[in-house]
Amino acid sequence: MRQRLYTTHIYVDIFNKLIVNGATGVAFGNIRPVSSNSPVEDVSSPSMRCNVGGASGNGTTTTTFSAGSTVGFVLDNTIYHPGPLAVYMGKAPTTAASWDGSGANWFKIYEMGANFNPFKFQSMDKSTFTFTIPKTIPSGDYLVRIEQIGLHVAGSPQFYISCAQATVTGGGSARPAMVSIPGYVTKNDPSLTVNIWNPVPTAYKVPGPAVFSG
Repeated sequence: MRQRLYTTHIYVDIFNKLIVNGATGVAFGNIRPVSSNSPVEDVSSPSMRCNVGGASGNGTTTTTFSAGSTVGFVLDNTIYHPGPLAVYMGKAPTTAASWDGSGANWFKIYEMGANFNPFKFQSMDKSTFTFTIPKTIPSGDYLVRIEQIGLHVAGSPQFYISCAQATVTGGGSARPAMVSIPGYVTKNDPSLTVNIWNPVPTAYKVPGPAVFSG
């Protein structure tokens, strides 16, 4: 992967549209609005859950889909900052709109890492990301959280995060292993501190827990 020239300008990276079974919604229709396009850089911050300004969803519509549905996010640009991408779901204790994302209620359902020879992150230059909601998760309200991590500055990862609100129907009784956000990654995680330019990595693990396939 050739090193691009990056300046201090923050590139626009906001996942602002949700796809449900092939239908793309309006910007921030089911996705909590965020305060700006700046990334989250403190892995211990509560903003790691749903970005700055995303702690409440009372003004956001909650969509409904069945377990096993194909869901996705659309970025308002293409991925420019090289790094991994992952999708988490968080089981809301009450409603998705009223939950701030606190507690060990999160599990990973999708991730995109890197290809090698030549080395390139799989999310690069893409703007649409779709995945399958596990068929066995319990019905109920969830936050569906996407993150893309920019690793272009070694040791200073940038998290681009959005959360959608959803009610899942027709689910099962699976109990995925849960994590807390923040807490699911640490600032010393080798997958976050890695220099992706020199030497070029020959292996890479996406940060966070393993994917729950359901």
